[in-house]
Amino acid sequence: MQTIEKITKEELQAIADNGFGDMIKAVVDIAKEIVMIDAELHADIEQVMLENGSNQEDLWGINIYPEGFENGIVEFDSLINIRPWQKNRSRYVEDENIRRRIIEIVEQKISA
Repeated sequence: MQTIEKITKEELQAIADNGFGDMIKAVVDIAKEIVMIDAELHADIEQVMLENGSNQEDLWGINIYPEGFENGIVEFDSLINIRPWQKNRSRYVEDENIRRRIIEIVEQKISA
């Protein structure tokens, strides 16, 4: 697991190649603008981030596809996103504002 400040798509692809092949699991703290990547499960990353002071309601699980996925490189799909108390009843990030915020943060961290 690692927190990314700045990373290239090539570096992301190398990490993906050593794991799932085409994607990397990541968790984004939308309040602190932190992106942590590279674990078997989103829940593993989530636990580390909670232990380091992140708040549950700010953490969202995503998958990053360095080579692209449908409409970009981010897929909003994780079991940690199922939160009825936050009106998110599926693995998908249902709130459009939160999705935009996640993309904004991820794009700040990834360079060409």
